[in-house]
Amino acid sequence: MANSNKWNIFVKIADYHWALTSKKKKYLNLFIKLGITGAAFWFIYKKVNDQTSLQQFQKLTDSMDPYIMKWVLFSVLMLMFVNWFLEVGKWFYLVKKLERISFWKATQSVFAGLTWAVFTPNRIGEYGGRIMLLKPGNRAKGAVSMGVGQFAQLVLTSVAGSLSIAWFVSTYLETPESVQFGVWLIAILYAGAFLVIYYNVHWIDKFVSKFKFLKKIQSSFSVLQGFSNRELSWVLFISLSRFLIFTSQYLILMLVILPELPFLPMLFMIFILFFIQSALPSLDLFDFSVRSFVASNLYSYITNQEIAVMAIVSCIWFVNIILPAILGSFFVLRTNYLGEGNAA
Repeated sequence: MANSNKWNIFVKIADYHWALTSKKKKYLNLFIKLGITGAAFWFIYKKVNDQTSLQQFQKLTDSMDPYIMKWVLFSVLMLMFVNWFLEVGKWFYLVKKLERISFWKATQSVFAGLTWAVFTPNRIGEYGGRIMLLKPGNRAKGAVSMGVGQFAQLVLTSVAGSLSIAWFVSTYLETPESVQFGVWLIAILYAGAFLVIYYNVHWIDKFVSKFKFLKKIQSSFSVLQGFSNRELSWVLFISLSRFLIFTSQYLILMLVILPELPFLPMLFMIFILFFIQSALPSLDLFDFSVRSFVASNLYSYITNQEIAVMAIVSCIWFVNIILPAILGSFFVLRTNYLGEGNAA
């Protein structure tokens, strides 16, 4: 009798699970999609609506040759697409160790991740949004693989940023030579440490294995053991291409709107801006405040056009963050978040 009762309970649980997967799962999946896109659009609307720097940018462009500005903005927009499709290529390359996905599916996952990222602290939602298109068993390892690509980007930002900060201290701050030497030494060691850790990324797997409370997730980090130096170099090369592209976006706008700026100081300050931005925990939608504040203070050493600098930064923020997030919302609506990692 007891066994019969247990069997009946098991049958009821199985029936409930089947009912959830066959009927309720469809509506729950729709609710998740609408919740994500709704939150993203609400955040985007609030921030863009309050963004006075975008209005200032429009005033700046209105006073310039419309033909030139049309091609400048077109170039910046096209570079945005090149930038993110390089990221798609990097993700496609990284995830092939886990499962074979089409380039189109990699595109969907990257842009869907951008929508998640826009309203989550420090872009953490990008991981969840991207790996949901993988098979459930590969999602944890997919997040770790994605971390390799993100770390490659951070390496370049840290190397360029730290050396640029040392240059800035030596050039614009009145400091003794001994202090300047110390700053350069720290910057070189800091940059070198990032490169060493990147090319020994398998150390992270060994580090995680030393802690018992991390035992449950340790298997996900084993994927790090499979990356060769050749593969890491290729990922770093793709990341470098992306780094050069979003640097070019700033350069194009600054060279046209603020042609009086000296080229090298302008370039090194862009690197410092990237470095500070990556070092501070933030929300994508509030990133423009951090970028604008840092940029206006940095560029005050070489120009008094503070409004123009802030407007340029806001334009890049809108093109690189807001537009991809809006595009990504269409892929979010196509994703089956309760299925086997396939687009709906």
